Amino acid sequence: MAITFYDVSSEDGLKKLDEYLLTRSYITGYQASKDDLTVHAALSKPHPSKFVNVSRWYNHIEALLRLSGVSAEGSGVIVEGSAPTATPPAADTKAAAAADDDDDDVDLFGEETEEEKKAAEERAAVMKASGKKKESGKSSVLLDVKPWDDETDMKKLEEAVRGVRMDGLFWGASKLIPVGYGIKKLQIMMTIVDDLVSVDDLIEEHLTAEPVNEYVQSCDIVAFNKICKFDKICTPFYAITVWSVIGFYLHPPD
Repeated sequence: MAITFYDVSSEDGLKKLDEYLLTRSYITGYQASKDDLTVHAALSKPHPSKFVNVSRWYNHIEALLRLSGVSAEGSGVIVEGSAPTATPPAADTKAAAAADDDDDDVDLFGEETEEEKKAAEERAAVMKASGKKKESGKSSVLLDVKPWDDETDMKKLEEAVRGVRMDGLFWGASKLIPVGYGIKKLQIMMTIVDDLVSVDDLIEEHLTAEPVNEYVQSCDIVAFNKICKFDKICTPFYAITVWSVIGFYLHPPD
């Protein structure tokens, strides 16, 4: 069934899309596909602090388009200009309308029912009363950090990279990978708090800026995955991601 998104260039549309991507890395499935390209083409770059999940997804798709492109087919997605206005049908035509409705599209962004609004208000009241704060999401990112030439001191390069410190940024495992002609690149893992760290800003304003750019020529995003709690819908994807990374470092490619 095709997924339908409405008016993703508007404030309401972006808010709905942000909620949809809260527990997802991609529009459909567990890899970037033409569904992501369809939605990506329908909107401009979102505000990173206002729509954290959309911004994370948008930047990742931008990086994939720059690096390798996207070829997976996806499950099908529809992007429409605006959400339909809900109009109550006549009482004697409800049954006929239900029988004639053979639309297979899944409407994610339709207007909320009174029951849904009431349930949301009750949840918000409980959260406010208990003083529980909404937890920020996290993402796992794998970077390729490239030196200027074969004479670059890779030990100092890694020290310079790890010397970049920000709230919500945590450096992980790393290794050197031969590129050719005696040149090696640094591949390094990091975990970020989505609300606090923008990967694009990290690369542009820190990793490729002074003084780190004395050693670093460029940085590329190799992988960008949302980290989910074990009780969330993306648990299978999280497990795949974790074991993929572990396998990558235990059995690196030749």
